[in-house]
Amino acid sequence: MTKPRQTVVIVGAGIGGLTAALAFARHGAEVFVLEQAAELKEVGAGLQITPNGLRVLEHLGLQDAIGAASIAADAVVPTDALTGQAITRFDLTAQSPRYRFFHRASLQGLIGRAAQAAGAQIYLGARATSVSQDGIVQTTNGPMRGDVVVGADGIHSITRTFCDPSASEAKFTGQVAWRGVVPMQNMPAQAQIWMAPHRHVVTYPLKDGLLNVVAIQERQTWAEEGWNHADDPENLRHAFADCAPALREVLAHLETPNLWGLFRHPVASRWTHGPVALLGDAAHPTLPFLAQGANMAIEDAFVLADCATKAPTIAEGFARYQALRRPRVVRAIETANANARNYHLTGMARGVAHLGLKTLAAVAPNAFLNRLGWLYDHDVTA
Repeated sequence: MTKPRQTVVIVGAGIGGLTAALAFARHGAEVFVLEQAAELKEVGAGLQITPNGLRVLEHLGLQDAIGAASIAADAVVPTDALTGQAITRFDLTAQSPRYRFFHRASLQGLIGRAAQAAGAQIYLGARATSVSQDGIVQTTNGPMRGDVVVGADGIHSITRTFCDPSASEAKFTGQVAWRGVVPMQNMPAQAQIWMAPHRHVVTYPLKDGLLNVVAIQERQTWAEEGWNHADDPENLRHAFADCAPALREVLAHLETPNLWGLFRHPVASRWTHGPVALLGDAAHPTLPFLAQGANMAIEDAFVLADCATKAPTIAEGFARYQALRRPRVVRAIETANANARNYHLTGMARGVAHLGLKTLAAVAPNAFLNRLGWLYDHDVTA
């Protein structure tokens, strides 16, 4: 017997929410996306979409759009930020699909357009205020009901509170981050990790002659969480004033950085409740030290849609979704946390680590990709 067509209400039109809209629409669901912003416009700048995330987007039919909207990455280059000398270079050109650099707004736009073309309806200026056991989402524009409600509403999620009300509070990591873009032409297609004691910067090129910049500093005083808080660029420049001229030159061009505090959130113990399921940051906020926040949300979205539409019941689909996703997400978060420590080493440990990276690349050129094979080679669509 044919299953009745599902109605799916998605709270949040970020990368994960829109990917879920496209995936559910491809399965024949009637999809409604609620977004509190008045327009689909992301604050921030770049995203690194790794092969595991790209497999999902290609499976959903976005391959041609991906190529036009992004830059294929050639390498990751760990660099001593104090001297400006590259420590080593990890080649990415053998990957399939290729690791890519996107402007966040470009990726959001292309997924959103594909979702709408597949039949999803996106309601802007519709802020969700509550969700109930019967699948009714109350919004500033009135109620909406779904057989499935997807919580893709980020770190300040109302759906997470519904699914996991006992979740513990977030804790400040002792780190803050600045982000922004600077105009830089003809930059190499590589992610450069500029490592210094207690801080680091990641730079990589975007389309249209832009360079994405994310800078992290350890400090005792915290900043509010979120990407929307403008900061004086001199604060950023002062934090890296003792670094190499090449890095200082990049930071000198960053006129409007946004600052946010980095908080460690526990992974939700319960990702689903009744008709509601969480994905992305609503379920497992991720620190930006492995470039997997968007990628994990993209994977979540595909697996959730697949499980919820194919299982005999939504409850069975939800149970399978959490069972499939939680162990992988926890491993990615733990790996990101380890990177945060390794990028900020001091003293003798710093010199030993840099020598180790250089030696590893010389004797085992594929070690970087092999070490992350569990992450990059995984295919949730298989």
